[in-house]
Amino acid sequence: MDNLEKLLEKAANKLKAAKRVVVLTGAGVSAESGIPTFRDAQVGLWEKYDPAELASPDGFQANPKLVWDWYEYRREIVRNNKPNPAHFALVELEKKLPSVVIVTQNVDEYHRSAGNKNILELHGRIMENRCFKEGRLLKENELNHSSIPPRCHCGSYVRPGVVWFGEALPSNTLSEAFTHARNCDVCLVIGTAGVVQPAASVPYYAQQSKAFLIEVNNLPSALTSIMNVFLQGKAGEILPKLINLI
Repeated sequence: MDNLEKLLEKAANKLKAAKRVVVLTGAGVSAESGIPTFRDAQVGLWEKYDPAELASPDGFQANPKLVWDWYEYRREIVRNNKPNPAHFALVELEKKLPSVVIVTQNVDEYHRSAGNKNILELHGRIMENRCFKEGRLLKENELNHSSIPPRCHCGSYVRPGVVWFGEALPSNTLSEAFTHARNCDVCLVIGTAGVVQPAASVPYYAQQSKAFLIEVNNLPSALTSIMNVFLQGKAGEILPKLINLI
């Protein structure tokens, strides 16, 4: 038995015995579906712009059409791709264990479309539309498409439903994520560099509660040093093997 198989077995045994599992997912999971990270998507036309110009309230107010076009470009990438084996493995994990909560930094909703039920989306959803002025979620029939961006019934421009630079994460969602982390038996961390706060705090809250920490990543991250098990490789290859052992 090679080292990876031993580590997979160790991780699977901990998951089998767990009553409460928290899974933190980052951009590495979506990358395996062909979704580039924010900065990786800044190619061609977009590479000359500072990220704050494309994803901040000030940037939107300065040039709403530019920001809207940027997000339409990224939405098209999401529409043209689909969940990968890592997403579907987490659906199986949720079916097998008493309580699994997915805490994700990703905005593509692939966990949802793959079939997971218990999901906390820390950075919002790219396919949603919200009123820039009021912040409320808008249905398609509430959008006035006579301009780019569309306008809300109140007259304000419509913005994508994601968290921008300079904005706080939704407090209720973040608080719920931290509560689950404090009460979990196992924390599974997948495809995140572990440097974007406050999302990167989730494993630390789990560690404080003596949870068993498992990381799946192509390369060591800023979180690897606190892990009990590090499974190196693609999430779409590692996770199906792990879930099959449970």
